[in-house]
Amino acid sequence: MLQRKTQTAAFWRDQFEIGEEDLDYFHDLILDATTPLTTQQLALRIIQEYQRRETSRMESELSKGKIYQPSERYEVGQTLVFPAMDFAVGEIVEKRAGLNPEHGNFDVVSVQFAHEPKPREFASSLQTPHRLNQPNGQGISEESALLSANEIYDLYQEEIVESILYAMEEGERAEEFVQVDDYWLLTDQLAELHVGHLNIAEAMIEMQGRPLLPNDILAELDLSEEVSQPMQVISLNHALGNDERFDKIGSGADQAWFLRRLEPEEAHQVPPLLRPHSPRYNRALLSVELLQVEWELDDEWGESGVGSDVPSVVPSTSFTLIYPHRRYGTLPLSSRTRSFFPAGSQGRSLVTIIDGRWGNRYQAWVVHEGRYVSGLRKWMDEHTIPVGAQITLERTNKTNEVVIDYRPRRMKREWSRFAAASPKAGTITFEMNKIQISCEYDDYLVVSAEDERSIDGLAAEIEKRNIDLDSIVEMVVPELTKLSPQGTAHAKTVYSAVNMLYRCPPGPVFYSLISNRAFQDTGSGYFALA
Repeated sequence: MLQRKTQTAAFWRDQFEIGEEDLDYFHDLILDATTPLTTQQLALRIIQEYQRRETSRMESELSKGKIYQPSERYEVGQTLVFPAMDFAVGEIVEKRAGLNPEHGNFDVVSVQFAHEPKPREFASSLQTPHRLNQPNGQGISEESALLSANEIYDLYQEEIVESILYAMEEGERAEEFVQVDDYWLLTDQLAELHVGHLNIAEAMIEMQGRPLLPNDILAELDLSEEVSQPMQVISLNHALGNDERFDKIGSGADQAWFLRRLEPEEAHQVPPLLRPHSPRYNRALLSVELLQVEWELDDEWGESGVGSDVPSVVPSTSFTLIYPHRRYGTLPLSSRTRSFFPAGSQGRSLVTIIDGRWGNRYQAWVVHEGRYVSGLRKWMDEHTIPVGAQITLERTNKTNEVVIDYRPRRMKREWSRFAAASPKAGTITFEMNKIQISCEYDDYLVVSAEDERSIDGLAAEIEKRNIDLDSIVEMVVPELTKLSPQGTAHAKTVYSAVNMLYRCPPGPVFYSLISNRAFQDTGSGYFALA
C-alpha cells in the first residue's frame, strides 16, 4: 500500500501547520454550519480535509503514468510515477541490461524528470524481492488499513490543536474568528450587543439577586431574529465575558452570569493564606503515627486523605476547621467533602448552603482551582464557630444544595491558644486564654487571634522575605511548648499554628519537626525542645 503522509507521526508532529488554505476552509465551514463548532470538531474536519486532499492529489498524479515497481517490465518512451519520491513523474529515455549477479537478469531504465538536468537510473524486470513492489496491485484503495480521523486526533491531539489555536488566536487573520468557551464562530456572525443591552443584563441580575442563565437574559434583550438562538447565546456570552462587571458561574449547559460586586472577594481571588506552599521533603521518613495524624487532618492539599473521595451515596461527612478557612469563611474541598459539591478543576460553581440549626440559606461559591467553598463567613460568625470545630455536611434531594451544621454541646469557656504577631519584628507569641465554645472540637487544633490583621501582616512579611517552612516551625514550636506543663506540643498543634502564617499541608510540617535536631519526638505525636 502506498505510504500517505497523513498516516505518519512525522507529518502531524513536525510538519503540520495551519495555512491560508486551511483558514479559508475553516471560514467556510463555520459560515455554513447551523451551530458553532468546537475546537475538536474543527480538528477532525481538517484531518479529514487533509486526507481528502492527499487522496485527490495521489489520484491526479497516478493518472499521469504507470506506478513504478522494480518487478515490472518497462520500455523507452513510457511515463512512470514514483510515489516514494513524492509522486515525481518522469519519462524513460534509455534502457540497458543490468549487471549484478545477486539479482540475476534484470534491466536498468534511465528516467528523465522535468526539473533535473540528468536522467536517474532505476531497476526494471527485477526478480528478487524489493520493498517498492506492491503485491496484487495494491495502491490507494486499501482504505480499511488507514487510520481514521478520530484515531489520528487521539494520537496527535496536542500538536493538531496547538497549531489550530495558534493560527486562529494569534495569526494574521485572528480577527476573523471568535472563540467563546470552546465554540468558534466568525466575528461578523455575532449578534449586535451594545452597552444598553449589557446594562439591562446587569439590572436583571441585581434585581434577581442570583446568577441568570443566558436564555433568561436574552428574553429581555430583543435581539435581531435573523440571528439564530445558539448564535445569540454565544454572542451574549462573548459580550458578558469581555465586560468586567460580569462573572461566569459554572460551565456548559449550567453556565450562568452574576455580578462581581455582589460576590465575596474570596469567590474570584484566592486569599493569600489559602494559596498552598509545597516544600520538598522526604515522605518516607514520616512515622506511621504521623501518617495517621495526617490522615485524620485530611488537608485538601495533603498527600494522604482517605485515599479517594467519599462516594456520593454517603449521606453525610465531617471535617475539622483550620485557621485559614475560619479566617476567610471558607470550607475545604478535601477527599471527605469534595463529592458534596459540583465537580470541576477550573472556574466557579454556585451552591446553596442551608444552616442545619436555623434554616438560613447562603449563596456559596465553589472555587475549584483553590479547592475551597467561599461565602460561609456569616454562618461561622453567627454560630461563633472556633478553629478546630467539627463541621458536618449533609446531602439534600436537590442538586447543588448542601446542609451545613456542627456538633453541639453545652456552651463552656474553654482554654484556647491566642496568637499575637509583630510583623515588623517578624515574631509571633502564644498565650492561653478562655473562649466560649458550644460545639465539638479538636483541642489540638484550637488557635485564636484577637488581632487578625497583625497575623495577616506577619504572614505577608514571611511571604515577602521568602522565609522557609523550617524557620517558621522553629519560630512557633518554642512558643507552643511554653504553654504545656510537660513542655511539649502536639504535631497537630504545630500544623495549626504554622497555617496561621503559611498555608502548608501536614506532611512538610511534620518532616520539618522530625528532621530538626532542636526538637525531640517524645511519642504519641508530641514534640519537645531537645
